[in-house]
Amino acid sequence: MSEGPTDQEFIDPPEGGRDEITGGEEEAGQESTPTEFEVEAAGVSPAADALAGVSPSLLQVKGAIEEQLARQATQASGASAVESFADAGNIQGVAVALGDEGDVVTAADPGTPTLTVYVAEPTSPDRVRSVVVDSLGVQAAAVDEVPLTVVVTGIIDAQPHRFRIRPAPGGVSAAHFAVTAGTIGCLATGRSGDRRQRLLLLSNNHVIANSNNARYGDCIAQPGPFDGGRCPADRIAILERFVPIDFSGAPNFVDCGTGWCWPNLVRRELVFLSGGQQRFFRIGSVPIAPALGMAVGKSGRTTQLTSGRITGVGVTINVNYGSGRIANFRDQIAIRAGSGDFSAGGDSGSSVWTFDSARRPVGLLFAGGGGTTFANRMDRVLAALDIALYT
Repeated sequence: MSEGPTDQEFIDPPEGGRDEITGGEEEAGQESTPTEFEVEAAGVSPAADALAGVSPSLLQVKGAIEEQLARQATQASGASAVESFADAGNIQGVAVALGDEGDVVTAADPGTPTLTVYVAEPTSPDRVRSVVVDSLGVQAAAVDEVPLTVVVTGIIDAQPHRFRIRPAPGGVSAAHFAVTAGTIGCLATGRSGDRRQRLLLLSNNHVIANSNNARYGDCIAQPGPFDGGRCPADRIAILERFVPIDFSGAPNFVDCGTGWCWPNLVRRELVFLSGGQQRFFRIGSVPIAPALGMAVGKSGRTTQLTSGRITGVGVTINVNYGSGRIANFRDQIAIRAGSGDFSAGGDSGSSVWTFDSARRPVGLLFAGGGGTTFANRMDRVLAALDIALYT
């Protein structure tokens, strides 16, 4: 593996970057949604009788779990206990919701009010029920009349992956010096010639190549400029290659690029936060074809570790890149989360992988809107950039 680019192989940007940074976080086509406060300001508030008709036993169990969660938060005891399904620390939250067999593991009929328990790692309703009774001491949960639904949310943290970290893993903020912020997907190497010795980071063209408006050797900073990264002080790589985005109406298949890294400034693992602590994991190196209903995950700059399911394959979409530029994309992947959003602005460039122990790469996240995330097929990305994943 090469030691990284030399001083003669990159060009520092002028002071302040090539263009003034005026936008928010980068994710092509990402729509915004109103916050809870904006909804209330508009005169819409949750109904006071939202829990009317819910069985008293279900509400009793919910209240008891809420007390335990509050105690865990006070003691900071629940955040680090995600290694074992048997540990109460796997439980992240609780609610009354409706069973939905299409998106969650459920022990109730769809549409039935259930006790919904949010967990960090996948497990079964029976296992959660046992943990609630044995570890949290909520005896009423043992009653079969209390239907239970399990929703896997991952670790729920308020702090996004906007921090500066060395060596930098996948899943954190990074961008071209004239872009706001996106995400490092993972590492790769070239497949031929001298590029086989280059350690490369993978992300989107619009994240590290400024939507075609960049040149070889441009600085890539971690974190991205929107998150305080500056060049050359926070440089971890230089722009090495990108696939141009065609705005003529011709079909695009990928929005991707590579940065040539200094090996001591990056690492192969991806990161997520657990109770404010950084935890690392690896994904596979051999891509798998997307399939409808496939469970997938990603770790990204803004929404961090999330899971969802592939809801569309062979997708054709028009993506708005701003300034009147619309690009047509074909053969894309559509993803939706069971609850919440799979991604948000700033998650562009995240690698998408199967949500199982193999974590095989499926796609490269690049756009989203209205709760649906879109990704390029990873096999197309690797072919277009002539790279192999280094994970």
